Amino acid sequence: MPTETVPTQTGPARPADGAADRVTGLDALELAPRTDRGTLGKRIWRNTWPKLLAIAIVVLVWQIVVWSKWKPDYVLPGPGTVFGDLGGVLTDGGFWDGVRLTLTRALTGFALAVLIGTVVGAAVSRFAPLRAAIGSLITGLQTMPSIMWFPLAILLFQISESAIMFVVVIGAAPSVANGLISGIDYVPRTWLRVGQVLGMKGIAKYRHLILPASLPSFISGLKQGWAFSWRSLMAGELLVIVPGALSIGVRMQQARDFSDSSLVICYIIVVLVIGILIDMLFNMADNALRKRWGLTGS
Repeated sequence: MPTETVPTQTGPARPADGAADRVTGLDALELAPRTDRGTLGKRIWRNTWPKLLAIAIVVLVWQIVVWSKWKPDYVLPGPGTVFGDLGGVLTDGGFWDGVRLTLTRALTGFALAVLIGTVVGAAVSRFAPLRAAIGSLITGLQTMPSIMWFPLAILLFQISESAIMFVVVIGAAPSVANGLISGIDYVPRTWLRVGQVLGMKGIAKYRHLILPASLPSFISGLKQGWAFSWRSLMAGELLVIVPGALSIGVRMQQARDFSDSSLVICYIIVVLVIGILIDMLFNMADNALRKRWGLTGS
């Protein structure tokens, strides 16, 4: 039935039931649902209090173990002692130089791993013979403990930065490659046919269709690759001590040599916090992607 209209003095008739104010069309299906997220302060508190509760539980359990006298205080110091020493560590300028060195190594190795993993993953997913040849090898490399590579790395590159970079890259690149391969495998065949109809070929097909469609799995691969590279780097800094490079791992090793348990735990906390902060960045990227695709909300 035709919609009843009401004449207006300044323009053409408009629907009386307010239908013109409604969002219509297929474009509305792409929009994520609107939800009342509350004020900024409430959102920050909602995301923060579970983490604070977890920290409080860990500290409480730690203190209870110390009170139980399971180990002497000089072997397992309490939270008060460790946090006091941690404050001293954070005010030491040399400590931040070590953090800068460690992060520089981590980001450099991870960037190389992303570059190599992306190229290998795209090549393996595109050429079936190559996938049959090295597909399982990539998974095998991903499951290989990174510490197994250090004897070979030292033989190849001696005690140097290159030895550490070698292990970081070979530990992270397979995860990045597998993430991209998995994402490409799950690109809907319909999308590929549409791209073919539109004339997409070669690099353009990957740039405008396949890579954007595989982004969720690719980001998961990047996140896993970062975890492998970070673990490999920490092992490398403990095993391959480059002269004059006082990284976090070297400082932790020095604290262990002096049997300073409190300082060792301080550096463990520093490494843990850095890992959590980087993980939060990956989660922000993942949430932004999900929001862009309309996968958030109820």
